[in-house]
Amino acid sequence: MRRAEAESETHSDRRTSNINTSNIMTTAPIESSAFHRILLKISGEALMGEKSFGIDVKIARAVADEIKQVHALGVQVAVVVGGGNIFRGVSASAGSMNRSSADYIGMLATVMNAVVLQEALEQVGVNTRVLSAIDIPQLAEPFVRRRAIRHLEKGRIVIFAAGTGNPFFSTDSAAALRALEIKADVILKATKVDGVYSADPMKDPTATKFDCITYLEVLEKQLRVMDASAISLCMDNNLPIIVFSMRTGGNIVRVLKNEPGFGTRVCLEKPIAQ
Repeated sequence: MRRAEAESETHSDRRTSNINTSNIMTTAPIESSAFHRILLKISGEALMGEKSFGIDVKIARAVADEIKQVHALGVQVAVVVGGGNIFRGVSASAGSMNRSSADYIGMLATVMNAVVLQEALEQVGVNTRVLSAIDIPQLAEPFVRRRAIRHLEKGRIVIFAAGTGNPFFSTDSAAALRALEIKADVILKATKVDGVYSADPMKDPTATKFDCITYLEVLEKQLRVMDASAISLCMDNNLPIIVFSMRTGGNIVRVLKNEPGFGTRVCLEKPIAQ
């Protein structure tokens, strides 16, 4: 009888050991990346490509390939994607709609983009989960902070959809909020230009690029890095932001490796020149 109990306990210990060690992402030091966990903010317009509306599946696949390269470094990746390629609550297409209704429609647009990006990522062999701030169980899991962190620890890419779930908040604010909730090391803001400039470089050829800029300077100069509420949230919690262009392949990896000349870093204080 005692022998049977001992064997039963041994088998039970083995099962427990298997449960605790399976499907968990290794946490070995990441020598090739400056960050362990990141939140990537992508605008909805980035998925349009050369189209004037909607989604270019080839662009979505290219974005997925970029994210896969980052994932291959052992970096835990969360993504917030906008919905401006389909509908934006403050856009002209909203017309005279009630702002709350328009913002909720915009949140649904982000869910569509998130599902498209999920499909593109899984086609290149990366496990992905979409977590939505709006309850849509047929398409996405509900956002739960601990569940999101657990997915990241298991090596899955997590896509946050539907913004914060509240009107009057942009996906920039959602990116800042989710990054803080999952304890991300940095927000990577993918844009059309290669950093933060003193003016719009598309309109002003004399605009100068900043290698590093403080949150206060962004607010005082009214630079369109992220909206003011997102910048303030990052400033209050000392969460760095790196603004860069995704138009060149491999730029996310270059930013993560701290290669000089890529992007603009937004932080509390500028580093002291050596």
